[in-house]
Amino acid sequence: MTQSSVGHLSGRTIAAVAAAVLLAATMTACEGMTTGQKGAATGAALGTGIAMVTGAGLVTTVGAGLIGGAAGYLGGSAVGN
Repeated sequence: MTQSSVGHLSGRTIAAVAAAVLLAATMTACEGMTTGQKGAATGAALGTGIAMVTGAGLVTTVGAGLIGGAAGYLGGSAVGN
């Protein structure tokens, strides 16, 4: 990718997004977890990663992870049922 195709995204931002996506993919591949647990792990990873990328503070990042985990658990449980 060239600088013009990336636009205003820095290398650090791209690395953080790639790490969040990789973590989410790893978490969903865990065997022995219920669908709700997989959703919670994925939601927490994505919520935290998005907050980190946007430059949120520590408390906001933790909150985003908790909210993402809760939403992921509810969504995963609904799909599992």
